[in-house]
Amino acid sequence: MHLMALGMFLFEIGTLAHDEMQRRTDWQHARSQRVGARDATQYTGPGDETISLSGAVYDEIADGRGSLDDLRAMADDGEALPLLDGGGLIYGNFVITAIDERHALLMADGRARRIDFAINLLRVDDPAARNIVQAPA
Repeated sequence: MHLMALGMFLFEIGTLAHDEMQRRTDWQHARSQRVGARDATQYTGPGDETISLSGAVYDEIADGRGSLDDLRAMADDGEALPLLDGGGLIYGNFVITAIDERHALLMADGRARRIDFAINLLRVDDPAARNIVQAPA
């Protein structure tokens, strides 16, 4: 059973099982100053939607370093990938914007027994929708 999937990468015990997920959604409003009253606003559309996944992976359970390297390679490609949770809820298409990691409990050979990680994702428009040609009305 997986917790979440980003494209073909599964967040699960054998790869990276996150402990927390934080989601933020913004909406855009243009503002115009008025004398003696609050600013007038006009809704201009959706803003950024970000998701952060964080947790810790232990050397005895999974190869966290290898999984983080896989995610870095995916980020290097710059492709938008679908994000969905283990229950099948589709969040949309996301790109990886940052990966943070902290190595702790180092062994004699320098390998970490625990790697704390955080992965930041940014929602982007569906790349397939850009290829749709609208028929003239």
